[in-house]
Amino acid sequence: MTAFTLDDPAGVPSSATKAFSNVAVIPLGERTLLMLAGQVAWDDDHKIVGGDDLRAQTRRVMDLIGEVLAAHGAGFADVISLRTFLTDISRIREYGEVRAEYFPGLPAPTSTTVQVSSLFLPDALIEVEATAII
Repeated sequence: MTAFTLDDPAGVPSSATKAFSNVAVIPLGERTLLMLAGQVAWDDDHKIVGGDDLRAQTRRVMDLIGEVLAAHGAGFADVISLRTFLTDISRIREYGEVRAEYFPGLPAPTSTTVQVSSLFLPDALIEVEATAII
């Protein structure tokens, strides 16, 4: 028996080859830990949306995170940590401005942001992992 379940909520793009799951759901007694896979700004056809617009890509990523959270009864107020991968760290302000829209009036979750040379889809500018507890 495993102490966790893996899930790909309906409406959230997932790996076409089933190389990963979108979320690990880990029961912790009265609480549940949600560990979300990194989300990129892709559509159901695995194409990046937003082109070179980091703000548009960030909104898509955050919307996908929101859908995964909602599928498990959580929201952005339950997010305790974000890990962000940018292909151009000089654009961190653009990312931060959009991210703030999803955490209005909330304490910011713990966060790590790093620059990477590329992501698994060539047009992706950003990937974000999230951890939440409900």
